[in-house]
Amino acid sequence: MRILGIETSCDETGIAIFDDEKGLLAHELYSQVKLHADYGGVVPELASRDHVKKTIPLIIATLAAAGLTPEDLDGVAYTAGPGLVGALLVGATIGRSLAYAWDLPAVAVHHMEGHLLAPMLEDNPPEFPFVALLVSGGHTMMVDVRGIGDYKILGESVDDAAGEAFDKTAKMMGLDYPGGPRLSKMAEQGTPGRFKFPRPMTDRPGLDFSFSGLKTFAANTIRGNDDDPQTRADIAYAFQDAVVDTLAIKCKRALKQTGYKRLVIAGGVSANKALRQQLETMMKGMHGQVFYPRTEFCTDNGAMIAYAGMQRLKNNELMDLGVKVYPRWPIDQLQPIA
Repeated sequence: MRILGIETSCDETGIAIFDDEKGLLAHELYSQVKLHADYGGVVPELASRDHVKKTIPLIIATLAAAGLTPEDLDGVAYTAGPGLVGALLVGATIGRSLAYAWDLPAVAVHHMEGHLLAPMLEDNPPEFPFVALLVSGGHTMMVDVRGIGDYKILGESVDDAAGEAFDKTAKMMGLDYPGGPRLSKMAEQGTPGRFKFPRPMTDRPGLDFSFSGLKTFAANTIRGNDDDPQTRADIAYAFQDAVVDTLAIKCKRALKQTGYKRLVIAGGVSANKALRQQLETMMKGMHGQVFYPRTEFCTDNGAMIAYAGMQRLKNNELMDLGVKVYPRWPIDQLQPIA
């Protein structure tokens, strides 16, 4: 079976074709970074219009790269939520319309389930059960994953997510959009120990996250010390170190709580080198293993939607002719797959 995956939840247009026997056959991705850079963040209306322009050409390119035609497909999957409602509607409308025109079943995919399952695209995928740390855009959550669709949220952000805190702190430091990766790059030149940032909500029980206070602490530090490049790098290092340490502490708690030895990290922030290194060291000490997708599949992409869509297609979770999207869609409301 082969399925076409369409991702348009925010500021990346991703298309992919997944074969349940041969794996990923082809994928294309267009980033809107340059489009939104002048505004310092994603402009929803501009994002939606750009998806309208790019989705069909990328579908044609992906089919060509795979050497396939629509007659070779067995389904169409598209991101139905969560995300920007206008952007979601573009992908959902195109996906549902193509499925109807090609006489194929249509599958609505949960964006965060796509991220959670992205490591399954690798040569050494994790086995169930495992703890998943999802750090993507406006989401930071810890999930007990017992199978596809069998998710229990152990903790989540109560205000700013980790990715938002990275981007907002970078903006305060005058870094161009997207600021998170630029801040991480700057942190590589930082001096450890010069600044000490708090580890929010680690001094109390529980697995929830809060990065709003850390962002405020960063703002006050920047305001009083932003005087030279090395100082800026030192602040970036201290901020990143605090976020990474906080995430690692919560991961360790979740693993001890569940008794699992496998940890998955996915989403845009999972590409952070410092986070990967700390979690790998931690899991080695716990005699466990950490899994994550390749860097290109950490950010939004069509491959993860195609993979998740294939699992839902096999479970016969098909959409009717209506076009429905869910800007807010709790991941623990999904149907488990036996």
